[in-house]
Amino acid sequence: MPKIGMEPIRKAALVKATITEIGRVGSLDVTVSQIAKRAGMSSALAHHYFGSKDDIFLAAMRHVLTLYGAEVRGALAVAQGPEQRLRAILAASFTAGNFRREVVGAWLNFYVLAQTVPEAKRLLAVYQRRLRSNLLVCLRPLSGDRAEEIAEGLGALIDGLYLREVLKSGLPDGAAAVATALAYLDAQLEGRPA
Repeated sequence: MPKIGMEPIRKAALVKATITEIGRVGSLDVTVSQIAKRAGMSSALAHHYFGSKDDIFLAAMRHVLTLYGAEVRGALAVAQGPEQRLRAILAASFTAGNFRREVVGAWLNFYVLAQTVPEAKRLLAVYQRRLRSNLLVCLRPLSGDRAEEIAEGLGALIDGLYLREVLKSGLPDGAAAVATALAYLDAQLEGRPA
């Protein structure tokens, strides 16, 4: 007889193991067996909880997006005014929790998954719309009719910084990523070429 309350613990362990394995391998070319082994359980149990490998990947993607959303909401809760709020969004994008090697690898592989799995595509679209919306709310009072252009550039820059980071060796440097994003933002707000 299964222990009461073990399902959420085991699901969380599988999600964490999925992110770790994707980051370790550097692709979605991981097996349910590898994920389950890292989580300390059988692949049959992993299939029982999630069904398919894509479902496990989607659960990991939701987890990463949930943590990112919590970081952004927390940063926005203490920021005052549009410029501070904008800087808070950028800083939250590169916190230690969001900008770890395995999470960076997972993000990039989720983009690959989104090319073939409609639910992954939908989740990434939700993330992109929320990021764009948050940026626009802050940028409109600061840059007027250039808000859309700057928001588009910042969104692309965040994705690009993640891509560059996964291709480097060593630990991700969130502080350097934030500095790059803020330099771009400052240049755009001052009307200078980036």
